[in-house]
Amino acid sequence: MTADKREGLQAGHKLFGTDGVRGRANAHPMTVEIALALGRAVGRVFRRGPGKHRVVIGKDTRLSGYMFENALISGLCSMGVDTLMVGPLPTPGVAYITRAYRADAGIVISASHNPYHDNGIKFFSPEGFKLEDALEEEIEEVVRSGSYREVLPADHALGKNTKIEDAQGRYIEFVKSSYPRQMSLQGIKMVVDCANGACYRVAPLVFKELGAEVIAHGITPDGLNINADCGAVHPEAMARLVVEKQAHIGIAFDGDGDRVVIVDEQGTILDGDTLLAICAKEMHARRELNPPRVVGTVMTNLGIIRSLEEIGVEVACAPVGDRHVLQEMVRRGAILGGEQSGHMIFLKHNTTGDGIVSALQVIRIMQERGQPLSELANWVKRYPQRLVNISITRKVPLQDLAE
Repeated sequence: MTADKREGLQAGHKLFGTDGVRGRANAHPMTVEIALALGRAVGRVFRRGPGKHRVVIGKDTRLSGYMFENALISGLCSMGVDTLMVGPLPTPGVAYITRAYRADAGIVISASHNPYHDNGIKFFSPEGFKLEDALEEEIEEVVRSGSYREVLPADHALGKNTKIEDAQGRYIEFVKSSYPRQMSLQGIKMVVDCANGACYRVAPLVFKELGAEVIAHGITPDGLNINADCGAVHPEAMARLVVEKQAHIGIAFDGDGDRVVIVDEQGTILDGDTLLAICAKEMHARRELNPPRVVGTVMTNLGIIRSLEEIGVEVACAPVGDRHVLQEMVRRGAILGGEQSGHMIFLKHNTTGDGIVSALQVIRIMQERGQPLSELANWVKRYPQRLVNISITRKVPLQDLAE
């Protein structure tokens, strides 16, 4: 039997998409068999050089996370790689713990903003960055060929799994360090919507420990209610709570905590484009943008681009996906980038989108400027925009279409 048939891979089909491997749980490619093979492939690819090797594994709150977590651990341990299990933790938290433990790689089990029945597996390098295309292709080829069997370790060299008990506390302290030590959130009332996802414990604690009055929403995950009528995908309930409770701000995360949507004191929902513009303007005024450039995507609202150009900030556009945004940031020397969906990357603070860090930067601007969020957003232009998904049978480059 060929490796393709054995692992459920069809020749010519790619495992990796825009952000790792993703699909409906228990259906190709998100099966236990594929997760096991991915664990073994990652074990082979990252088990380079002498000594023991370690991989960090985190997840969000989806029911299917348990089976994928165990399959990945089994695959990695079978290759002689130790696993460090952190449990439910935001994606940026896994990136941080991967760096902090000097692990060989990090893995997140999450389908981000998707419903509970979907799941995904994405990978981080030892430095906490999303993997380059070439490395993903290498992992995929090992899965397809089954070539990990050639380097199975001896019985005494198998890996072991360890639970990292203090991962959440370490990440909380890391996130708080992105907010000025001399400042406090005392006097700020906020609604925090955790989408019944990976932020449900850490996000309220971060804001409370910094002194805020927190009205928490979406903090009772049951494995099935992640992103269900809550969080960054559905911030309407949070917006109503902000007005009802007379809060200063509302903050909504997605299921894995790398995206944020914020509501001002009037209940107006501000997406990632507007938040990116607010932060870029402030960082430009502080002369922190050197060069004066941020990275958006092809979906960034044209009004945002024009608003920033008027104050001397260039907006470079990357393909959709925070991995592409980060690659363009590194290529162009930018330290700030983001997407309309709410991914924002502050490269001085973390190596990937971090919803809590992003929210703290916005709050800091409110405090230092002494202005409510509605006023900070007033200068931002928004042009009419409509995004439409079209199903096609064959993707042809636009430049090849004469009409």
